[in-house]
Amino acid sequence: MGTSGALVGTVLDGRYRVGAMIARGGMSTVYRGTDLRLDRPVAIKVMKPSFAADPSFLTRFEREARLAAGLAHRGVVGVYDQGRDGDVVFLVMELVDGGTLRDLIRQSGALSVSVTMSILEPLLAALGAAHEAGLVHRDVKPENVLISSKGEVKVADFGLVRAVSSQTMATGDVILGTVAYLSPEQVATGASDPRSDVYSAGIVTFEMLTGHTPYAGDNPMSVAYQHVHSDVPPVTDQAPGVPLELDDLILAATRRDPMARPRDASAFLSAVVALRARLGLARVVVPVPRPAGAPPAPRAARPNSGAIGADGMSTHAVAGPTGTRVVGATGVGPPTVAGPRTIAGQGAPEPPVKRGSALRRWLLVAIVVLLLGAAAAVGGWWLGSGRWAYTPAAVGIDQQSAENLVREAGLVPRVSAQPSNSVATGTVADTEPQPGSRLLKGSQVELVVSSGRPTVPAVVAGTSVDQAAQIIAAAHLTPVSEPAFGQYDGTVPVGAVLTTDPPVGTSLPISADVVIVRSKGPAPTPVPTVAGKSVDDAQNKLLVAGFSLGADKPTFAADADNGAVIGSDPAAGQLVAQGSTVSLLIAASVTVPSVRGEAGNQAAADLQRAGFTVTLGDATFDADIDGGSAVGTTPNAGSRVDPALPVVLLTLSNAAVLPDLTRGNVGSARQALTDLGLQIQVSALFGASGASVVSQYPGAGRRVEPGSTVQVSAFP
Repeated sequence: MGTSGALVGTVLDGRYRVGAMIARGGMSTVYRGTDLRLDRPVAIKVMKPSFAADPSFLTRFEREARLAAGLAHRGVVGVYDQGRDGDVVFLVMELVDGGTLRDLIRQSGALSVSVTMSILEPLLAALGAAHEAGLVHRDVKPENVLISSKGEVKVADFGLVRAVSSQTMATGDVILGTVAYLSPEQVATGASDPRSDVYSAGIVTFEMLTGHTPYAGDNPMSVAYQHVHSDVPPVTDQAPGVPLELDDLILAATRRDPMARPRDASAFLSAVVALRARLGLARVVVPVPRPAGAPPAPRAARPNSGAIGADGMSTHAVAGPTGTRVVGATGVGPPTVAGPRTIAGQGAPEPPVKRGSALRRWLLVAIVVLLLGAAAAVGGWWLGSGRWAYTPAAVGIDQQSAENLVREAGLVPRVSAQPSNSVATGTVADTEPQPGSRLLKGSQVELVVSSGRPTVPAVVAGTSVDQAAQIIAAAHLTPVSEPAFGQYDGTVPVGAVLTTDPPVGTSLPISADVVIVRSKGPAPTPVPTVAGKSVDDAQNKLLVAGFSLGADKPTFAADADNGAVIGSDPAAGQLVAQGSTVSLLIAASVTVPSVRGEAGNQAAADLQRAGFTVTLGDATFDADIDGGSAVGTTPNAGSRVDPALPVVLLTLSNAAVLPDLTRGNVGSARQALTDLGLQIQVSALFGASGASVVSQYPGAGRRVEPGSTVQVSAFP
């Protein structure tokens, strides 16, 4: 199974039947296949036999395939399996029916801003998912951006580039990669990280908007040189309809300094989404590359950009009368009529490109020799005196003049603004590195330009104190916030920022204090007088004054009838913020009933039924009340008592009622009076106990105080 044709019809690993070849390149061949176990169509990428012979490659291939398979994202072409069957090393992937972004650009030329952003967003979302998982694609280019028949955008070949590049370093093979999209650091050192993918995505965006890559050259070396030593030109120079903000975003993504780019694809995506919102651009359906059999629109051939696929597959196509003719790495090759096409995840098959003749192989060798010669020439220059430049003295001059000096020295200016109390606005205050420093030509020199003294920034009323402090600190001033720094305002919520002191726009020294003035809410209003009014009238008066009504508060008032309005809480005349809650004070009391003359038990029961707690006081003499009956209460009958403390003192009479003593003798009279706690005084000739009582004073039925003396007269 050493040749590509021999694989068709075979079953790999007892599971994957190999179908028609889809595409072929320098490092792999892609076939349409069938997963016999799950009965589903798949794409099978078979690596070159030379890779299968390298144990270190097999280890890396398995590891990278496993990592790529872990990317569960709708924008990533799924990796289902990897394996080895004899000397065949293969990767099983999702089969995506459609075409590539390369096909779309070839057929349509420059794309509109809306279509470009509708492709860029899912592309960055897929790369962002990979970056979050710790993967870097390293070969972002239109050929690896698939567009399904439903207009879905998917990214293919995650992890494969790393495995292959590691193997080529080990074996000494040369794979130049797709230099049209390589970042400067990939060209210079081979190093890459998420910012390298951001750079490549920026170049792809440039190509979508203009129809071509930013750099063209006679060979890949010249293109690579431009990536390292030239800034990507503005898109608007070649596509005037592109918004300047989008142009700036592409320039930021393609900075030569990786640290000046968005940190990863997710950060790039956030900027794109925010820009779409600012521009008010609606998402559009991504056009699907022309279906099989449809003739391509005639277009002039583009200049050779030197783009060579990482697997050696060409990236150029030229329109011809019978379809699309694929141009190989040497620029020549037999024409191939455009037909059904499938790539790493696509549908219908495309006839394979025939290998060139021996002459073509010799031409390829000649090109490699020329490239090596160019590399030697560049290396001589690199080691010679033309490599170095010196930072010019730019401090104290205006920004434009300083930038010109830096460029004339063969360096790249990068401007940053910084406030200064002494250096005039627009004047260079410092450089990094310092003047006279030796640098490689093309290195960046930071020009620190004075923005003058800082001014108090605008803080929108209603902003939180924390947000205002951040805004002020970002302006190189010191926020000062104390609850005491407040003013009354009827519109800004209490505690939110009302204004600043000094006001916005005031010029201050660096780190000067700026007081954050908080809103204290509406100015206070005096509570109106409502005592003596009916409940309805009192409530209306409070509402008209701008207050809200709280629950009524029953309040004891000895001189007011129950239910009468006797005041408010807060009290009348007190200053209260408008909208505050004010409650009515409603008179509440209980009245002591009259129980005088009632028997003691009956009097206590009647008081308890009236809601009082009864306490008995010391008995007292009342000539009108029989002993044991109620003389009165404290408070007196008819008094109003606080319902919260309804305690009443009940006083009973201790009067003794004299019996008729004339019905017995002195002895019985003495005993009767003693039982009542009274004294006896007897008037008799002999005073014998047996003498009959003939009279008494006071008389029978009279009420006397305890201990009183009763006089009796007796006759033997």
